[in-house]
Amino acid sequence: MTSTVTAAAVSKNFGAYQDAAVREPVIITKNGRPRTVLIAYEDYLRLARRDRRVDATTALSDADIAAVEQAEMEPGLDHLNAELLTDKNAAD
Repeated sequence: MTSTVTAAAVSKNFGAYQDAAVREPVIITKNGRPRTVLIAYEDYLRLARRDRRVDATTALSDADIAAVEQAEMEPGLDHLNAELLTDKNAAD
């Protein structure tokens, strides 16, 4: 579960919220709206690695992209193919 706290509360007791962020993300609000998130360093590293993998897809050749587009899911996972078609049609 994620905690939500005000920036003022974090400012007054940063250590406690820093400890809490190791267990779960802490959403920090300013003027009643979410503004930042305090997360564990390990979670940050995991997210940063994921971003790099996404960037690597820009290096795919046209043949690789065509192969991915023609790929099909294993039987029993047709609902995932339906999601892909919905997303593709929405983009058109």
